Amino acid sequence: MSYTGDVRVGGPSDTREIDGLTVTKIAVGPMDNNAYLLRCASTGQAILIDAANEADRLIELIADTPVGMIVTTHRHWDHWQALPDVQQHTGAQVVAHPADADELPVPVARRAGHGDVLTFGDTAVSVIHLRGHTPGSIAICYDAGGRLSGEPHVFTGDSLFPGGVGKTTTPEAFTSLLTDVTERLFDKLPDATWVYPGHGSDTTLGAERPHLGEWRERGW
Repeated sequence: MSYTGDVRVGGPSDTREIDGLTVTKIAVGPMDNNAYLLRCASTGQAILIDAANEADRLIELIADTPVGMIVTTHRHWDHWQALPDVQQHTGAQVVAHPADADELPVPVARRAGHGDVLTFGDTAVSVIHLRGHTPGSIAICYDAGGRLSGEPHVFTGDSLFPGGVGKTTTPEAFTSLLTDVTERLFDKLPDATWVYPGHGSDTTLGAERPHLGEWRERGW
């Protein structure tokens, strides 16, 4: 597999083929945000995760791909700077969690909660609500309808990175986020689960699992 997930702002995107799905990762903007284009292998239908910045580059990435949904993982401004332009270009339905939806710069057509399924073409992904970085932060999980149950793929926004969970502003928010990440990701998914964060390099749950106790002890 040539895919590494190590992309940089201004550099090329990185693409991988998974069972039933093509994932393309690109880094954009001054906050080094990751955006992900997920395309159904059989139909070409697609969703975009986080229209973060540099609308022209994201529109170029999309090209003629029919993007039916733009998922915003959470309300923070660096994850939606390009959302108005990309939504206007694609006509896509904007998806976000109800707790963060009203903070976005465009109307949210679909308010997706924990366990909801988003379908595009012959492909489906599920929504995982991870409370703490923001009230409505979500991750998106793909397991090819169970065919990848031993190696799912999770797009975590700013809730989980290599080396720890996302930034929180209170001890209560940190406890909430670490609890949700533990119970809804680490307790449910195997070590081989590939993690695509909102900034920086990818990781796996197996690489991070041994450090859960350290994260709880340090408090961030």
